Amino acid sequence: MRADTIFRRLTALGLSCLLLCGALPLPYALAAPEDGVTADTPAVDTGTPGAADTAGTVMSSLLEDPKIEATAAMLINPDTNMVLYEKNADEKRYPASITKVMTALLTLEQVSDLNETVTCTEEDWAEITADSSNADIKVGEQVKVIDLLYALMLPSANEAAYMLARHVGGTSEAFVDMMNTRAAELGCTGTHFSNPCGLHEDDHYSTARDLLKITQAAMQDETFVTIANTAQKTISATNMHAERKLYTTNQLIFSSYQPWYYAYCKGIKTGHTSQAGNCLVSYAEKGKARLFAIVLGCEDAPDSSSVAKSFTETKRLFEWGYENFVSKTLAKKGDEIMRIDVRLSTDTDELILTAKTDLVASIPRNLAVEDLDTVSTTPASKDAPIKAGEVIGSQTYSKDGVEYGTVELIALNDVELSLVLYYADKLENFFKSTAFKIVLAVLAVFVVLYILLNLFLGSVRRHNQRRNMRSRYENTNYQRRRRR
Repeated sequence: MRADTIFRRLTALGLSCLLLCGALPLPYALAAPEDGVTADTPAVDTGTPGAADTAGTVMSSLLEDPKIEATAAMLINPDTNMVLYEKNADEKRYPASITKVMTALLTLEQVSDLNETVTCTEEDWAEITADSSNADIKVGEQVKVIDLLYALMLPSANEAAYMLARHVGGTSEAFVDMMNTRAAELGCTGTHFSNPCGLHEDDHYSTARDLLKITQAAMQDETFVTIANTAQKTISATNMHAERKLYTTNQLIFSSYQPWYYAYCKGIKTGHTSQAGNCLVSYAEKGKARLFAIVLGCEDAPDSSSVAKSFTETKRLFEWGYENFVSKTLAKKGDEIMRIDVRLSTDTDELILTAKTDLVASIPRNLAVEDLDTVSTTPASKDAPIKAGEVIGSQTYSKDGVEYGTVELIALNDVELSLVLYYADKLENFFKSTAFKIVLAVLAVFVVLYILLNLFLGSVRRHNQRRNMRSRYENTNYQRRRRR
């Protein structure tokens, strides 16, 4: 074989090898996974366990409407944020003195020493009408912040609200700005405050849902909880008053001898103006079951032997909630919820999923947990390696269109990766991939071209050989040599 022919064939063979190596990413395909990194691991969205609010009306079709007599109302379970009842919860209403919950919240957040004293000024009485609620604090009187908070929450003293606002914000106007900023931070979307006490102004409004958000934030403070559940309090003597008793306006906790008293109630705040009607935001504990209720725009007492309907309707709302709903554990941490297939491991072919935390929800008393519908977001299978506690998906519990809760599902045990199965899977997937099919096609084309090229070169070579032979026979010198 001639040297130039060998060179051409070696060149063609080398070109084909270069094409094949360039198209085939075998080093990448066979690379071992990095420590702690698993292909197909979804970004966990932790999320944030606490800042989570139930959207829309949550009312089981199994229950009758309690028909609460209020222009707006809500009943929620604070442990699950499940709305058990709502009526016009997002409509803007005048909140009256429930405004003072925000005033107390900001004071407790901003003042570190509650024994600081605040001196009453004429400015603190400037916006207060003669017939509005007060604690008879005199101009020039020096009162402790803690006592002002009791005056604010129990007899609903308006001058106490202005004194606290000025002490915390510098001016009442600056404090109102702080109130609106804090409301926005709490997720309130239908609230605007114009003063720290709740006296009527057209642009001073809120919603039942927003007021519950503010109240729940305030109830995280132990001092506020104590004040809100106090029926009467003796406050310290001042430079202008001896010790004196303050009494709550909340008739649900004021006297156990009255028919409207509710033993499970723990406060919180009343409100009333002619424009707002009677309002009440309240909290109850019965055993371990907790409820928040709010009613706005209730009617006055029908006669002198009764109380405003804000109290009787709130009591009825609590009774309806405890009678019809019960807290049940829908999923328990550590218990098997479901199983899914495991790939790329020789340890096991199944993965047990459990709840990340206990899921407790308020559901209708006559609804069994087993009767709830479940929808999960878990994949059919999961590739090893898998760490115990790794979030795999979630499961939602519902009935008749009402969602009662969602819990994240996590791996119960570790599952180790088999490198043999891992590499075998990578090769199998590569051989099934589009890239491999393209490589095969390119290789096939190259082989065909290589064969055709060799056939062509062979044909040319044979043609040249025949031509050379003819030339030799036709050469006269050759013929003479042959004859000799």
